[in-house]
Amino acid sequence: MQRLWTPWRLAYVTGGTVGDGCVFCRAGTTDDPLVVHRGTDAFVILNLFPYNNGHVMVVPRRHIASLGDATADELSELITLVRDTERVLTTAYAPHGINVGLNLGRAAGAGVADHLHVHLVPRWNGDTNFMTVVADMRVLPETLEQTAARLRPLFAAP
Repeated sequence: MQRLWTPWRLAYVTGGTVGDGCVFCRAGTTDDPLVVHRGTDAFVILNLFPYNNGHVMVVPRRHIASLGDATADELSELITLVRDTERVLTTAYAPHGINVGLNLGRAAGAGVADHLHVHLVPRWNGDTNFMTVVADMRVLPETLEQTAARLRPLFAAP
């Protein structure tokens, strides 16, 4: 079995939220520039530390830690926004695939363990390369502002 070690991510994974309170609660109630779509019970936000361009998260507005804490309406909107986000990312980036995942709890890799969120990461054949391992960096050809500008109109389209 081969392993790819990424020790530089430990500080991010174990660091929790930045600033006072929950980063997702703040984003859900303020005019956060990383939010690209707002629903009734959930919203879509760009990942501040993306694996690839287009890496977003679908987040319930209410501060809950697990799927078991969600109401039926929250679960319905959460999965509907995951589906809609898949469509938006496919239109915007034409990826070869999309990773969709939940990290429930810090031990599972959740950077924000106490506020449920679903990651969607566009992937392309050959998108991993030596830069992450050798140079301790990711190569992202688009800024977060450009990503937001690309995605917002697609969420607004019928």
